[in-house]
Amino acid sequence: QVHLVESGGGLVQAGGSLRLSCVASGRTFSDAVMGWFRQAPGKEREFVAAISWNGGAKNYGDSVKGRFTIFRDNAKNTVDLQMNSLEPEDTAVYYCAADSQSRYYSDAYMADYWGQGTQVTVSS
Repeated sequence: QVHLVESGGGLVQAGGSLRLSCVASGRTFSDAVMGWFRQAPGKEREFVAAISWNGGAKNYGDSVKGRFTIFRDNAKNTVDLQMNSLEPEDTAVYYCAADSQSRYYSDAYMADYWGQGTQVTVSS
C-alpha cells in the first residue's frame, strides 16, 4: 500500500521558518513529479510548489515565490518544503502529492497520491 506521510508542521510566529517533510512508502516516486498544496479553512486548495522527477525543474505558486523552496531526495523517497518569512496568510493544512503519470509540473497536474496533511499555523 502506498503512503505519503507529511511531518514538520506546527505553530510559528510571523517571520519565522518551518521545514516540512514528506516520506513516501510502498513504491518509489523517483520518476514522478512531486508537489505541495495547501488548504486554509473556507478556501480552495492552492498549489504551493512542485519539483520534477530529477529535481531539475521547480515551480512555485505566486504567493510563496522567493520564500519557499522545494527539495527532493530520490534515494530516501522524500520531498521537503523549506518555508521562510512565514506570514499569517500561510496558515493552512499542507499536503504532499505525487503525480505518478508525469515527470514535470504543468497546469494539467493531477496527483494520484496524497498525504494526510500537516497543519501549519503562523501567528501575527
